[in-house]
Amino acid sequence: MATLLEITSHEQWKEVLEHSEGQPFFLFKHSTTCPISAFAHRQVSDFQTELPVYYVKVIENRPISLEIADDLNVQHQSPQAILVMHRLAKWDQSHYDITQETLASAVDFLV
Repeated sequence: MATLLEITSHEQWKEVLEHSEGQPFFLFKHSTTCPISAFAHRQVSDFQTELPVYYVKVIENRPISLEIADDLNVQHQSPQAILVMHRLAKWDQSHYDITQETLASAVDFLV
Protein backbone atom coordinates (compact mmCIF):
# COMPACT_ATOMS: atom_id res chain seq x y z
CA MET A 1 0.00 0.00 0.00
CA ALA A 2 1.14 3.50 -0.77
CA THR A 3 1.71 5.89 2.11
CA LEU A 4 0.03 9.17 1.22
CA LEU A 5 1.65 12.33 2.56
CA GLU A 6 -0.58 15.39 2.72
CA ILE A 7 0.53 18.75 1.34
CA THR A 8 -1.00 21.57 3.36
CA SER A 9 1.18 24.62 2.68
CA HIS A 10 2.76 26.59 -0.15
CA GLU A 11 6.22 25.99 1.34
CA GLN A 12 5.68 22.26 1.58
CA TRP A 13 4.52 22.10 -2.05
CA LYS A 14 7.58 24.04 -3.26
CA GLU A 15 9.89 21.69 -1.33
CA VAL A 16 8.21 18.59 -2.77
CA LEU A 17 8.36 20.06 -6.28
CA GLU A 18 12.06 20.87 -5.88
CA HIS A 19 12.81 17.28 -4.84
CA SER A 20 11.25 16.04 -8.09
CA GLU A 21 14.55 16.93 -9.77
CA GLY A 22 16.02 13.74 -8.30
CA GLN A 23 12.96 11.71 -7.34
CA PRO A 24 9.71 11.43 -9.32
CA PHE A 25 6.51 11.34 -7.29
CA PHE A 26 2.77 10.93 -7.62
CA LEU A 27 0.42 13.70 -6.60
CA PHE A 28 -3.25 13.00 -5.94
CA LYS A 29 -5.75 15.86 -5.86
CA HIS A 30 -8.65 14.71 -3.70
CA SER A 31 -12.13 16.08 -3.10
CA THR A 32 -13.34 14.91 0.30
CA THR A 33 -16.99 15.34 -0.72
CA CYS A 34 -16.96 13.43 -4.02
CA PRO A 35 -17.74 9.70 -4.29
CA ILE A 36 -15.67 9.40 -7.49
CA SER A 37 -12.74 10.90 -5.60
CA ALA A 38 -13.28 8.37 -2.79
CA PHE A 39 -13.00 5.57 -5.38
CA ALA A 40 -9.82 7.10 -6.83
CA HIS A 41 -8.40 7.61 -3.32
CA ARG A 42 -8.77 3.87 -2.65
CA GLN A 43 -7.04 3.07 -5.94
CA VAL A 44 -4.11 5.35 -5.10
CA SER A 45 -3.92 4.13 -1.48
CA ASP A 46 -3.89 0.47 -2.54
CA PHE A 47 -1.33 1.02 -5.30
CA GLN A 48 2.04 -0.67 -4.68
CA THR A 49 4.86 1.75 -5.50
CA GLU A 50 8.23 2.82 -4.20
CA LEU A 51 7.66 6.36 -5.43
CA PRO A 52 6.53 8.96 -2.91
CA VAL A 53 2.80 9.69 -3.09
CA TYR A 54 1.52 13.08 -1.96
CA TYR A 55 -2.01 14.39 -1.88
CA VAL A 56 -3.82 17.66 -1.47
CA LYS A 57 -7.42 18.12 -0.40
CA VAL A 58 -8.77 20.43 -3.08
CA ILE A 59 -11.61 21.97 -1.07
CA GLU A 60 -9.74 22.50 2.17
CA ASN A 61 -6.56 23.69 0.40
CA ARG A 62 -7.91 25.29 -2.77
CA PRO A 63 -5.12 27.91 -3.16
CA ILE A 64 -2.48 25.17 -3.05
CA SER A 65 -4.45 23.00 -5.46
CA LEU A 66 -4.68 25.87 -7.96
CA GLU A 67 -0.99 26.69 -7.48
CA ILE A 68 -0.13 23.07 -8.29
CA ALA A 69 -2.18 23.25 -11.50
CA ASP A 70 -0.35 26.44 -12.49
CA ASP A 71 3.12 25.15 -11.57
CA LEU A 72 2.62 21.90 -13.48
CA ASN A 73 0.70 23.48 -16.36
CA VAL A 74 -2.18 21.02 -16.04
CA GLN A 75 -5.88 21.74 -16.03
CA HIS A 76 -7.26 21.59 -12.49
CA GLN A 77 -9.42 18.50 -12.01
CA SER A 78 -10.61 16.53 -9.05
CA PRO A 79 -9.92 13.79 -8.49
CA GLN A 80 -6.66 13.89 -10.39
CA ALA A 81 -3.46 11.83 -10.26
CA ILE A 82 -0.26 13.37 -11.62
CA LEU A 83 3.19 11.87 -12.06
CA VAL A 84 5.79 14.61 -11.53
CA MET A 85 9.43 14.45 -12.57
CA HIS A 86 11.92 17.30 -13.03
CA ARG A 87 9.22 19.78 -11.96
CA LEU A 88 7.02 18.70 -14.87
CA ALA A 89 3.78 16.76 -15.10
CA LYS A 90 4.79 13.69 -17.10
CA TRP A 91 1.41 11.95 -16.86
CA ASP A 92 -2.03 12.67 -15.45
CA GLN A 93 -5.44 11.08 -15.25
CA SER A 94 -8.70 12.05 -13.64
CA HIS A 95 -11.93 10.59 -12.32
CA TYR A 96 -12.54 6.90 -13.08
CA ASP A 97 -9.34 6.75 -15.15
CA ILE A 98 -7.39 6.68 -11.87
CA THR A 99 -6.88 2.97 -11.28
CA GLN A 100 -4.04 0.81 -10.04
CA GLU A 101 -3.53 -0.28 -13.66
CA THR A 102 -3.21 3.27 -15.02
CA LEU A 103 -0.90 4.23 -12.15
CA ALA A 104 1.30 1.22 -12.99
CA SER A 105 1.39 2.27 -16.64
CA ALA A 106 2.60 5.71 -15.52
CA VAL A 107 5.47 4.10 -13.62
CA ASP A 108 6.30 2.05 -16.73
CA PHE A 109 6.54 5.38 -18.58
CA LEU A 110 9.56 6.24 -16.40
CA VAL A 111 11.53 3.18 -17.48
